[in-house]
Amino acid sequence: MAAENGDGKAVVAETAIIGNYVEMEKEDGIQKDTIKTTISNLFWHGGSVYDAWFSCASNQVAQVLLTLPYSFSQLGILSGVMFQLFYGLLGSWTAYLISILYIEYRTRKARDKVDFRNHVIQWFEVLDGLLGKHWRNVGLAFNCTFLLFGSVIQLIACASNIYYINDNLDKRTWTYIFGACCATTVFIPSFHNYRIWSFLGLLMTTYTSWYLTVASLVHGQVEGVKHSGPTKVVLYFTGATNILYTFGGHAVTVEIMHAMWKPQKFKAIYLLATLYVLTLTLPSATAVYWAFGDMLLNHSNAFALLPRSPFRDMAVVLMLIHQFITFGFACTPLYFVWEKAIGMHECKSLCKRAAVRLPVVIPIWFLAIIFPFFGPINSAVGSLLVSFTVYIIPALAHLFTFRSATARENAVEQPPKFFGGWVGAFVIDVFVVGWVLVVGFGFGGWASMVNFVRQIDTFGLFTKCYQCPPPPMAPLAHPFNNATAPTPSHAFGLNQTYNSHLHHL
Repeated sequence: MAAENGDGKAVVAETAIIGNYVEMEKEDGIQKDTIKTTISNLFWHGGSVYDAWFSCASNQVAQVLLTLPYSFSQLGILSGVMFQLFYGLLGSWTAYLISILYIEYRTRKARDKVDFRNHVIQWFEVLDGLLGKHWRNVGLAFNCTFLLFGSVIQLIACASNIYYINDNLDKRTWTYIFGACCATTVFIPSFHNYRIWSFLGLLMTTYTSWYLTVASLVHGQVEGVKHSGPTKVVLYFTGATNILYTFGGHAVTVEIMHAMWKPQKFKAIYLLATLYVLTLTLPSATAVYWAFGDMLLNHSNAFALLPRSPFRDMAVVLMLIHQFITFGFACTPLYFVWEKAIGMHECKSLCKRAAVRLPVVIPIWFLAIIFPFFGPINSAVGSLLVSFTVYIIPALAHLFTFRSATARENAVEQPPKFFGGWVGAFVIDVFVVGWVLVVGFGFGGWASMVNFVRQIDTFGLFTKCYQCPPPPMAPLAHPFNNATAPTPSHAFGLNQTYNSHLHHL
């Protein structure tokens, strides 16, 4: 069925129909207009374009907001801004490709009368339906591994952030605690039920971003501030891959689209979400780097350098809540995969599904304790996993799905004319694959792994408190020695010098 002329309307109508499948549809006359139903729809049942936008914007920037100043110290201000704009556009393009492939898959399955009631479509199933089992297996491996480590990063971030409010417990202990808290996400059935969480999550990151911006400007530049970046190739590409990771949050695009009542309207949502996210990431990263400069090289979390205040404590608490939400975003697709593997995905009992989901959290918990390297782990995941999961594989899948003239003629969605039609779309796809493969995976993978191994050599695996200041030294027990122990801030300064030395070895 060609998507041209009069047939275009038929395609849109068909796509709209398949979007309103039974699981997500609000059917008039069936639901009673009660207070309970109204409240449930307001906070729990989301499937509109606005819900999808909030989900994309909220999920795209979470704890990475706190590590972007660290990336700017590695890249320098100009490269930091340019990479954010560049990868924001690249991410929006591949998110668009994923949405096109999802609609193509849904339409083909609708022609075969496939019923998706009580079944959530996922990216690997789209690849299976369009390109076969080998594509499915590769997509499944990369997607699951990326989402696994994405969840790990949220746990690490929780422990890193709460430490700046309460340092009575070390970061490892906080990881245990927040691992248990995040395990409660097993009770959220699907992305359809993240309506209020997505809305609140975006408010939280918005507050945190502008807190970082204003607090840094009010604080002013530290004495003797230096802005040396970029100084080393390793640091440069490490910072670049963290930004690649920042705009690679569309690994859950298919699940978000599946939660929509009319998924064909998703096409421009991710781009609009990215534009808003840039209003958060650019001012905050620039302001913090301006204020603290090279000090950020040894402080991957921006909270570490800002003085404690009620405003900072509020930002920390809001980010903790948001990281709980983002953990759910990253982990829910893993829950789906596990449910399908053991035959429980179509079970209607929420309690039974929650119970079988719990084993998914255990390896996430364990990995967060092994690799608590907040900041460097983002770059490693970005270069090795994000590069393939949400950039290279979607671009290649688009090329191979529509490589034949027949497939292009019968495509449900034709490429925009202002991109040059199919030729322009394919040129962009090839550029995305080439750039991300060479710069993101190649140079970025090398740099991020060098930096990651350096963290292991410096701090060790299972480190109890990554980048924490050492405890105050006890005074010497000598009757004629009245010297006192150095203050924690002084000890912290010594630790910074030591870490700086190790960082540049």
